Amino acid sequence: MIVSPPRIRLAQLPTPLVFLERLTAKMGGPRIYVKRDDLTGSWMTGNKVRKLEFNIAAAIAQGCDTIITCGAVQSNHCRATVFACASLGLKVHLILRGEKPAQPDGNNFLDYVGGAEISYFPRDVYKARLAEIVAELKEKYAAGGHKAFFIPSGASDGIGCWGYIHAAEEMKRDFAVQGIAPTHVVCASGSGGTQSGLIIGKALHGLAATIVGINICDDEKWFRDKITSDMAEWKSLHRHPLDVESLPINMIDGHVGPGYGEATPEVFETIKMVARLEGLVLDPVYTGKAFNGMLKEIGKGRFTGGDTIVFVHTGGIFGLLAQRDRHDFTT
Repeated sequence: MIVSPPRIRLAQLPTPLVFLERLTAKMGGPRIYVKRDDLTGSWMTGNKVRKLEFNIAAAIAQGCDTIITCGAVQSNHCRATVFACASLGLKVHLILRGEKPAQPDGNNFLDYVGGAEISYFPRDVYKARLAEIVAELKEKYAAGGHKAFFIPSGASDGIGCWGYIHAAEEMKRDFAVQGIAPTHVVCASGSGGTQSGLIIGKALHGLAATIVGINICDDEKWFRDKITSDMAEWKSLHRHPLDVESLPINMIDGHVGPGYGEATPEVFETIKMVARLEGLVLDPVYTGKAFNGMLKEIGKGRFTGGDTIVFVHTGGIFGLLAQRDRHDFTT
């Protein structure tokens, strides 16, 4: 029996599993489905809210009234955290990596709408001093009579893993209802937590499909180390007998492009093509980059006509709006 920790219901679940019939025909290869986790909510849309159900529950269980978290200026996770906290009457303080925009847009605009306290730090300072900055903020809130809880970037840790452990169980039910037997579940990996949860969930719930991550930043080694660490923390926190050290970590490297948050023109063309063909909106930071990588791998023959792929759409529409100037609307 699988006993999970406290959980606060925030996401609109279950999310739909949709067959991309026209894209499948166009590619002439495997059958392609999408798990629509971009539909977990409106302002809390995306994969992060599944993890936050457990991270924020842990904070409340510890008597905390303030959440501190971090990420890039256009972080989907930070925006989801802001609105999750607003819905629960919690204060939130964001530590954002990058310069303060002259005019907030996309996720960053919504951070302000949701009432977040925001601190900006240059990338090098953020990288070198994050732990110190978090400790200083906790002290500041404690001095004011508040108790703060820190959630790491992407809510990707041993607690957040539970979000996609449960999602794996949900997908197993989806597959049974639709009468399909997917060979692969593919997701974008940006902080590793979604993939960590899916790997553990596959083992716990007997999911037959191979879990595959397409990294959208860093490299394969970084993600193998991060996912290994997240799974080890999950096992330690919850004292579960599962042998996480033996679970395979499948990564497809080589589709990062210029770097985190930066996409090639090819990715934007894929976003446009999928939107017009299937009415499905991807983003240039996570899903568009990973989806484009998946299509390229289909072209290379990694996935064959006998395969059935489920791509986990982890959200990101507000990040797409923030990069509207990168789109070519002439075609």
